[in-house]
Amino acid sequence: MRLIISFAALLLSAVLLQLSSGGVGPLDALSGLQEGFSRTEVGWLGSSHFIGFFIGCWWAPRLMGNVGHNRAFAAFTALGAIGILSHMMLVDPIAWAMMRIMTGLCVAGCYTVIEAWMHAKVTNNIRGKVMGAYRFADLGGSLAAQMMISFLTPASYLSYNLLAILCCASLLPLMLTKASPPETTTAPRLRPALAIRISPLAAAAVVVSGLTSSSFRMVGPIYGLEIGLDASQIALFLASYVLGGAIVQYPVGWFADKYDRRWVMIWLSLSAVATSLFTIGFGTGSTLMVFVTAVTFGMATMPIYSVATAHANDFAMPDQVVELSASFLFLYAIGAIASPVLSSWLIEKFDASAMFLFIAFAHLVLLVFSLVRMRARPSRVQKTRYAYMPRTTFVMARLLRRKKLPPPDDEGAQG
Repeated sequence: MRLIISFAALLLSAVLLQLSSGGVGPLDALSGLQEGFSRTEVGWLGSSHFIGFFIGCWWAPRLMGNVGHNRAFAAFTALGAIGILSHMMLVDPIAWAMMRIMTGLCVAGCYTVIEAWMHAKVTNNIRGKVMGAYRFADLGGSLAAQMMISFLTPASYLSYNLLAILCCASLLPLMLTKASPPETTTAPRLRPALAIRISPLAAAAVVVSGLTSSSFRMVGPIYGLEIGLDASQIALFLASYVLGGAIVQYPVGWFADKYDRRWVMIWLSLSAVATSLFTIGFGTGSTLMVFVTAVTFGMATMPIYSVATAHANDFAMPDQVVELSASFLFLYAIGAIASPVLSSWLIEKFDASAMFLFIAFAHLVLLVFSLVRMRARPSRVQKTRYAYMPRTTFVMARLLRRKKLPPPDDEGAQG
């Protein structure tokens, strides 16, 4: 019973953290524009978040080793709360960028603690249930966070105070649980070239996934304002993207386990290109069409990261899995840092459709590269089981422990 309560506390902390951190991005975009920031400056806020996130992924394991899980979680939560509360005290794009680095550190650090705790406590007979609950908490919290924008007033002390309260509240479940914290695991080495060496295609797909996701989630509010959406409609627009990505995970996973994963990535990239072009041509015709295109865009783009990591794990040795996951986070961060500022600059220089043209071009390049890589070497017949991979921390690789699938009856179909 104590173990169940411990996991419930971890999941509640994750949900509260997701509500807080997930609401800051779109609120900052709307608030920055209202305060007179340029679109490029708003894009820098999204990039700053991922700079902090990347730093936090590497600092968190070392801080846990020095002060323990509980103190590390409290320190990162304090950083996040300070960053959120400081927004309306100093309204300046450079200052806000520094604050977003703090909130990015908070997200990466707190998720590292949560996932490290789960990894240490989970057993094989409950691993599937715990991971299912964690995925539900992650996606459900993200969906609810986008919906909060419908009632959070931009550039308001009250709005930022509410998000800071949620951030602080994430402390309570973890601090009040009677379960003892686990031993600290060893932090992996940063070897960015490992992913490129094991699977150049997976490495490229992860970069494109970072470009796509951060563009939509960080610059999506700017796009929404440009096409005439109000705050509540922007909330539904962002939530539709998350919903689309959530509902397609199982069918994409089934195809990724049954067929050559490179073909799955090709079809997903083709769908992303088609959806982006359709959004440019017809996606602004009505509010309903805007939401439909957001759902289909999420269905086409969100699973690419998980398919790419599964494809790379097919070629990795068991002792490379954690360092490979760390390498992918580094590559994802490169795309996620560069994309918001580039997308917002394109919108500022041209128009709202420029963001989707940029995304379509990135996926077109990935599609062509996928076809090239299919000629370079055959796919593995015996594959690791597909799993939804939240882009949180490298500890997720330890949690999943994906097993090899039995080879199909027709091995030639995998070549």
